[in-house]
Amino acid sequence: MQSLPFYPQGFRSCAKNIGIRDTTLDFTVIASDVPAAAAAMFTQSRFCGAAITVGREHVTDGQLQAFVINSKNANVSTGAQGLANIREIVQLVADELHIAPQDVLPSSTGVIGWQLPMDKVRAGIRGFGTDMREGQLHVSAHAIMTTDTRPKLHARKIGDAVLVGMAKGVGMIEPNMATMLSYFVTDARIPADQLKQCLQEVVNLTFNMVSVDTDTSTSDTVAIMANGLAGEVPLADFRQALLEMATELARDIARDGEGATKLLEVTVEHAASFEQAKRVAKSIVNSPLVKTAIFGTDPNWGRVAMAIGKCSEYTDIVPEKVSIAFGDLLLFQGDAVDQVDLAQLKAYLHNSEVTIHVSLGIGDARATVWGCDLSYEYVRINGEYTT
Repeated sequence: MQSLPFYPQGFRSCAKNIGIRDTTLDFTVIASDVPAAAAAMFTQSRFCGAAITVGREHVTDGQLQAFVINSKNANVSTGAQGLANIREIVQLVADELHIAPQDVLPSSTGVIGWQLPMDKVRAGIRGFGTDMREGQLHVSAHAIMTTDTRPKLHARKIGDAVLVGMAKGVGMIEPNMATMLSYFVTDARIPADQLKQCLQEVVNLTFNMVSVDTDTSTSDTVAIMANGLAGEVPLADFRQALLEMATELARDIARDGEGATKLLEVTVEHAASFEQAKRVAKSIVNSPLVKTAIFGTDPNWGRVAMAIGKCSEYTDIVPEKVSIAFGDLLLFQGDAVDQVDLAQLKAYLHNSEVTIHVSLGIGDARATVWGCDLSYEYVRINGEYTT
């Protein structure tokens, strides 16, 4: 596990296996030495997990001091017992860290419908406080993974401060907030209200622009703590760093989509509004026909036209104004381009990154989304997920 080049001051973590499902890392705690300004966003799923219920309660006052995350079990659809279990976990972690339980934000990810094995969880939490160390966030990034093939972790400096972000998620990815788990920690001093505004703005431009398979998770969480130990930084610089890091993590999620062999980036421009551009881009990136064509290097660009056309609520979209390009290869401009070189398009589709550009010819708005192709391996992974 490769460590980060630098870390924010005053954050410690530990990661371990507590036997939730197998012998891989499945539990981690990330804590600040002092109470931190905090913000979070959560799934809007009507079947949200017990950890979401508690997390919403605990972040309301804009302060947190720890994240506790378990993988391999989502603690979703587990009723009153599941809610009692996550509250107990929060209390046990708070006791180990000698902090207030309401300053602990919990997350769970994994299989839906199973109760957490609380005997194993209690035994695993007991005494973990002595294992908390600085410089171990890269291990935490491993512990939150489920079917991810690699950890997703980035760090950068903002003046004297450091921002670190990690994420997990490769399946059940269609954001209705942010479809994954993602955590940011920084020693910059950012007031909670500004932190919340920055997070919401950034999520809408990054994690909410990712889709692997159109399915919104029950456990989505993106959260940030800023403990202020490095002092103030310009808010614009912090927001830009957060935006760039979240974009990198969003692309990481799409690139590592279950069974994916290619990253797909779709940009729709000259739209009447951001919402319209996003709707059309998502229609393209979510189309099984587009995704399978890209996987099989089938130069069937007409599937993109189909995906645009099925956004039928937008009557201002007309073929005569639309253009479609793959990379630098223009394929449609109000009409099929003469002498399209399908062999050239097929060759382009062999790349590990495929970009599609669409102009609607209506206005000035644009949006970029990220996804991946759809392979045989996706079916195998999800056909065998529980067993």
